[in-house]
Amino acid sequence: MTIQDLHDVHASILDETEPREECGVFGVWAPGEEVSKLTYFGLFALQHRGQEGAGIAVGDGDRIVVFKETGLVSQIFDESVLGALQGDVAIGHTRYSTAGAGSWDNVQPMFRTSPDDTDIAVGHNGNLTNYVELQEEAAERGLITQSADGKEQGSSSDTAVMSALLAADVHDGVSVLDSARQLLPRLRGAFCLTFTDGHTLYAARDPHGVRPLALGRLDKGWVVASETCALDIVGASFVREIEPGELVAIDEAGVHSERFAETTNRGCVFEYVYLARPDSTIRGRNVNATRIDIGRRLARHFPAEGDLVIPVPESGTPAAVGYARESGIPFGQGLVKNAYVGRTFIQPTQTLRQLGIRLKLNPLREVIEGKRLVVVDDSIVRGNTQRALIRMLREAGAAEIHVRIASPPVKWPCFYGIDFASPGELIANNGSSEDVEEVAENIAKAIGADSLGFVTVDEMVAATEQTTNDLCTACFTGDYPLGLPQGSANADAVRRIQSQYAQTTSSQEQ
Repeated sequence: MTIQDLHDVHASILDETEPREECGVFGVWAPGEEVSKLTYFGLFALQHRGQEGAGIAVGDGDRIVVFKETGLVSQIFDESVLGALQGDVAIGHTRYSTAGAGSWDNVQPMFRTSPDDTDIAVGHNGNLTNYVELQEEAAERGLITQSADGKEQGSSSDTAVMSALLAADVHDGVSVLDSARQLLPRLRGAFCLTFTDGHTLYAARDPHGVRPLALGRLDKGWVVASETCALDIVGASFVREIEPGELVAIDEAGVHSERFAETTNRGCVFEYVYLARPDSTIRGRNVNATRIDIGRRLARHFPAEGDLVIPVPESGTPAAVGYARESGIPFGQGLVKNAYVGRTFIQPTQTLRQLGIRLKLNPLREVIEGKRLVVVDDSIVRGNTQRALIRMLREAGAAEIHVRIASPPVKWPCFYGIDFASPGELIANNGSSEDVEEVAENIAKAIGADSLGFVTVDEMVAATEQTTNDLCTACFTGDYPLGLPQGSANADAVRRIQSQYAQTTSSQEQ
């Protein structure tokens, strides 16, 4: 039995129903400043991390006011809304849903009131692998109400359950900080949190540091954000990253830091490849520089004969620059992107994803007609974007199209905060071979390219200037360093595929 056979067997049951999201979080403590506007601009910088909903919670020491809605940051907030959000501390969130509903109930920050009437607001980036266990506990304690199918009524996200548990234990002299100390060590998976009681700004990062979280300094306050680009936009100077397993509390006494777990770095390598903005820095490595380096390595590993290197904008641009510099092939802009169309990768349905591809890119005929093109893209998942793009380029007169991908082919779903298709839907699994060259040939044929190449896992990791042990590469390798979630059909199917693959490999060796 081949790997593809195993994927096909399980494709019909790979139906992930647990809420997962790749989002952006922001928090600011700055008495006397317009914290709502600072948060608005911070979220604007993080808009690429979530485009389905956004919210801001502002506290003045007595109460917290939350305003959130579905849509883009610029569509949700205006001067009157921001003017009504007055206080000294604020948190904000941009969201995109992966498997959970993209409804208002799931837009963050989440708001809860504790038994001693303390207002608490929470923003979360990541995905908890022990969500089902926590949900059952919250239901047993009467903190959430579940319907007959076991789903929480209202919000369906793990953030809602986490918020309920955090608020429930704030009473009888137990502070928000005390409750967080009890809850955080029990959370499993990937999480970056900003939360507040209206007086203090809190931030926490999971012990593996899967998602980035940075601390910045204002003249009169402090900022935390998913990416350093959000610090730049509000005029905050970068201080350091929030460390994995660290809990931070910020108030008039300054920054208080403590550890709630031992640290094992497993940062998401896909942040460097696609998710983060190129002007952000993660673990001391600039994202743009990483992508240029990946492009150089890609040119050495998969050279092509061409007349012009063109990127798939925008995230493919730095790698295309690197490819052109290394190969000596001229770089050109052959595709025009409509900046007002969201990322097709993070659209929640296949119908919208297909529509988005045609809306967002248009070829420049006078640039590409008659040319042998080397088209550089950041990643390949289902292959729909590349297939539609190649068709458009051929219609515009391209003589040859050689696709180069600045990451290995995605072969496995992510359970740590990114929406990938099930293994059976991923184009890299569209064939039985594990040989790199043959996989590339199969993908090229499937999308209609003259050739296709992709960077190896080792070369991609080397470009980040980290080691393989410091990064999570699960979506490329199937090695899940944080484990797989319970109660997930998708995860159960992955377990079966891995088990059967191990049995098949053992049989072949014998």
